[in-house]
Amino acid sequence: MPKFCSNQFPMLLAAVAAMAVAGPTDAFAQVPAEINSGDTAWLLTSTALVLFMTVPGLALFYGGLVRAENVLSVLMQCFAVCCLASLLWFVGVYSLSFSDGGAANAWIGGLGKAFLAGVGVGSVSGTIPENAFFMFQMTFAIITPGLIVGAYVERIRFPAVLLFSGLWLIAVYAPVAHWVWGGGWLAKMGVMDFAGGLVVHATAGTSALATVVLLGNRMGFPTEIKPPHNPGMTMIGASMLWVGWFGFNAGSAIAANGNAAMAMTVTQISAATASLVWMTAEWVKFGKPSLVGMVTGTIAGLATITPASGFVGPAGALFIGIVAGLLCFGAVQLVKPRFKLDDTLDVFAVHGVGGVTGTLLTGVLASTAFGGLGLPEGMDIGRSVTVQIVGILATVAWSVVVSFIILKVVASVVGLRVSQEQEFEGLDITTHGERAYEI
Repeated sequence: MPKFCSNQFPMLLAAVAAMAVAGPTDAFAQVPAEINSGDTAWLLTSTALVLFMTVPGLALFYGGLVRAENVLSVLMQCFAVCCLASLLWFVGVYSLSFSDGGAANAWIGGLGKAFLAGVGVGSVSGTIPENAFFMFQMTFAIITPGLIVGAYVERIRFPAVLLFSGLWLIAVYAPVAHWVWGGGWLAKMGVMDFAGGLVVHATAGTSALATVVLLGNRMGFPTEIKPPHNPGMTMIGASMLWVGWFGFNAGSAIAANGNAAMAMTVTQISAATASLVWMTAEWVKFGKPSLVGMVTGTIAGLATITPASGFVGPAGALFIGIVAGLLCFGAVQLVKPRFKLDDTLDVFAVHGVGGVTGTLLTGVLASTAFGGLGLPEGMDIGRSVTVQIVGILATVAWSVVVSFIILKVVASVVGLRVSQEQEFEGLDITTHGERAYEI
């Protein structure tokens, strides 16, 4: 993901500077840059890969983990969130995230690019068409509320999914994206989040926990919950996520260059390492290594390397993979068994904990002393870690507080939870009138 404060993306810095002078509707078009076909081709490819992560990747990953009576409802929720987020991104969320907000620019963008106003075929962002940048960023806005789906499946009303996801994208995702990637106050401080440790995983993970607290646990939790109905489906979804993640991380270089290649390399190393570490931890604790456990470790490794992927080297990626496998595995054992919070598919333990951990470790492992690509100019490790902590605290606090407010609004307007009868029978037939399997 582009960091407008980083010297790795001078053309994007120029675009933001031009926006402040020329106004939000024509700033990108006035940047004197020539479109690079290689960079554009890679970003278009990455856009398709990241969309592939949500539908079908995330949908299948989540779908295999629930009861057979709820698999279609999960697929429906992921697909509907994809469509809703796409339209909201076009209507105004892109503008709020990446355009100039005038006097409020440190906190939120403006509406000068709502409905893609002023963004034509000739509009340029750095070395790529701005439409390509718009589409790439859209896929991030799609998958982030999609991740939260895993926390509330099997017991939430479908209208609540739509209303919560839409409001959350506007009130949580857009401000944080602007703070970190759109030239906001965290970008100016020098926070490092290459592809979404804060913007995607920390926001989704901590908002998921807020959702669980207000929604309540599933009937029979924790003693009478059925195991995943189709681990094979989950593995297929996880594999799609893994492949798509190369677009997620390496695409965030916004160029076909060595930085993208390194981001892809460290992504693979972290994911593979975390998979093996999680498998081993589960084998030691429970006596058997499970497929679901191993692929969950893969996702933990991918989420944790995400903020660091453009800043660390292979040694840093190996360390992050080890930490991700151990720490996220431990978090799963705490959230449900210890704290009795029914985060159904472990969104907080994997994405929240992984995103925060990776963001914090970036402040250290980006240093050349640890094989990284270097800290921002004028920063040492102490200052870098401090900035990362500020980013984490601000992101988590905003996500939790605003999510609580949104959930209260949703509860009063459409209600949050299905009836006990609907939950028992399953949401596939009671909400959508369909069944995944003949019974």
